Amino acid sequence: MKKVFGYLFLILSFVTWGIIALLPFIDISKGQVAGLTTALIIAGEVLFLASIALLGKEAWEHIKAIFRRKK
Repeated sequence: MKKVFGYLFLILSFVTWGIIALLPFIDISKGQVAGLTTALIIAGEVLFLASIALLGKEAWEHIKAIFRRKK
C-alpha cells in the first residue's frame, strides 16, 4: 500500500506543474494566479518528497540515475 501512495504522490507532483501552465488561461486576477502558483509549487515539492519517502532509497537512486550524465 505504501508503494501505491508513493507512485500516486509522484504522479500528482508532476500534475501540479501542468496545472501551473494552465493558470494564465483561467479568468482570475494576477494576484490569484501568483498565489495559486506559489501554492502549487509548494504542494508539488511536498508531494515529491513524500513520494520519495514512501518509495524508498531504491526509487530515489533510480530517479537520480535517469538524470545522471553518462561518462
